[in-house]
Amino acid sequence: MAPSTKKRRSIQKGRAYIQASFNNTIITITDESGGVLAWSSAGANGFKGAKKATPYAAQVAAENVATKAKLYGMEALDVFMKGVGTGREQALRGLIANGFDIDSIHDTTPIPHNGCRQKKPRRV
Repeated sequence: MAPSTKKRRSIQKGRAYIQASFNNTIITITDESGGVLAWSSAGANGFKGAKKATPYAAQVAAENVATKAKLYGMEALDVFMKGVGTGREQALRGLIANGFDIDSIHDTTPIPHNGCRQKKPRRV
């Protein structure tokens, strides 16, 4: 029996979701309908503890996910950034350095419009 060779589909345009928290940076590349093609994070690239939150770790994660997405023939991305971590800008630079055309950048960080009541202040 011949080994199964799965044909990779060719996708030129997609979306990149960058989720930058204070502890880690997660980058996911999807097709235009939202199906995940590749993902990477600072923790998945061998960074542990406080080093996961550094801009360098975010750049390494972006370069890793870019090489995975290039296998699909990806060329252009719409970038959706979320969070306030230090890896936001550096992850975007990592994607640009790997030859992606960035069509648009959206900031989807949730901002409260005075919805829920906050916890009472802690007395020490």
